[in-house]
Amino acid sequence: MNTSELPAREAMEFDVVIVGAGPAGLAAAIRLKQLAPDKSVVVVEKGSEVGAHILSGAVIDPIGLDSLLPEWRGEDTPIKTAVKADRFYMLSASRALRLPSSLMPPLLNNHGNFIVSLGEVCRYLARKAEALGVEIYPGFAAAEVLFENDTVVGVATGDMGLAKDGHHKSGFARGMELRGKYTLFAEGARGSLSKALIERFSLGQGREPQKFGIGLKELWQVAPDKHRSGLVQHSFGWPLDNHTGGGSFLYHYDDNLVAVGFVVHLNYRNPYLSPFEEFQRFKTHPLVRDTFDGGKRLCYGARAISEGGWQSVPKLVFPGGALVGCAAGFLNVPRIKGSHNAMLSGMLAAEHAVAALVQGRANDELAAYEDSWRASPIGRDLWRVRNAKPLWSKLGTLAGIALGGLDMWTNTLGFSLFGTVKHGKPDFATLEPAAKCRPIVYARPDGKLTFDRLSSVYLSNTNHEEDQPVHLVVRDRALQKSSEHDVYAGPSARYCPAGVYEWVEEAGQPRFVINAQNCVHCKTCDIKDPNQNITWVPPEGGGGPNYPNM
Repeated sequence: MNTSELPAREAMEFDVVIVGAGPAGLAAAIRLKQLAPDKSVVVVEKGSEVGAHILSGAVIDPIGLDSLLPEWRGEDTPIKTAVKADRFYMLSASRALRLPSSLMPPLLNNHGNFIVSLGEVCRYLARKAEALGVEIYPGFAAAEVLFENDTVVGVATGDMGLAKDGHHKSGFARGMELRGKYTLFAEGARGSLSKALIERFSLGQGREPQKFGIGLKELWQVAPDKHRSGLVQHSFGWPLDNHTGGGSFLYHYDDNLVAVGFVVHLNYRNPYLSPFEEFQRFKTHPLVRDTFDGGKRLCYGARAISEGGWQSVPKLVFPGGALVGCAAGFLNVPRIKGSHNAMLSGMLAAEHAVAALVQGRANDELAAYEDSWRASPIGRDLWRVRNAKPLWSKLGTLAGIALGGLDMWTNTLGFSLFGTVKHGKPDFATLEPAAKCRPIVYARPDGKLTFDRLSSVYLSNTNHEEDQPVHLVVRDRALQKSSEHDVYAGPSARYCPAGVYEWVEEAGQPRFVINAQNCVHCKTCDIKDPNQNITWVPPEGGGGPNYPNM
């Protein structure tokens, strides 16, 4: 059916529309109502409930919470486990060298921070927001930005009940227009609408390309004698080689829970590398494998994270709206923390939106937000670590981490030996042709400590309505065959952590298969495809993973 033949969408008017119920979006909503209780605020969230699509380590710096909700420490919250021990290791295949705390830059110290389920923290923030009068609509994916001329005036949620071939099923319902004087985009890393806005308004012009990693995480309940409440442990090195960036985390918290995860920087070169398999290999290291002996794996998930930092943050504002949180790229890579900056940016944007509304303005640029963030705690946090990622990428793990650490030390004194180092190529352009690379042979999973993708996706509670349009859009199928398959040996089957992509032989010819129902919404394909030939768009609202406590 032609769009012009569809029935009109219902529309609702608000003062501020927020896309995404993560830390940034919820902090913005709360701050808006704290400052202007009479203003109407709505948050739209594509997950089936708040927290369903939230995945993070997570060790949080409470600076954002302390500023937003000073009373939180006296309340019953999911933030219970303070960091008690902080360890950092360099790994070889069989050994672990612990780095002395005295060598670590002070900003990497985790004492005073808390180990949490970020999904549970978001549910707590959502309760706070709703108590202030914020409307939250989970299960509705913002699928379209609404424009009047070249000004953002809100978003529309996706139509429900479309079949895979495009026809309307019996339960078809049009999406809803949520219109606002300002719209804040808090979609997280590589948000689909944020990506489109960055392109439309050239928000990345004059900046370095955004850089990304993929973070994979499992949640385990371990034997009581293996649990060390409050232990935070990070590592770099094995199983990755010196030219591939990444590392691990291991966090002990709550009721014998251990969050274990692995991050691979998406500027890796070898198309045969599989981040999922590297994660499984990591768990076999003598430093960590005994932790899981007698334990039970409870959940699995994966998510892209933004790693460009200071150099890569795009212009944040455009007529009618702004980017906040990881949609803007506020993750601090060496600290592996972004929720504090996400909350601070949501609050900062909210404060400038309220100032504009009080002045009677609407749908203009919140220029003061753009002008203020670099001098704020967010900017100071990112400035000190701005060279850690590019030095690592250019010099390799050992030299890059050593010089990046030195640079973080000197930045605490107010200067840098390196100035501001550029990132270079975007991540999709770093893969080398398969002919130049050596295949990597990974061991078969044992089903006790190491696992396959499909059994892992099962633990993510991922579900999509099967008869709906595929939300992973391949622009040119012929290019996928001639380049992604023939030149790069089909890396999509390896970089995807959920078994979405396969190259299968039919009548002697390779065919590209997309198992969209497996997708955990990590966005890696949208980032790493060497031709930028795959675009991730929102499926029906409520689809995707349903993380209970990730």
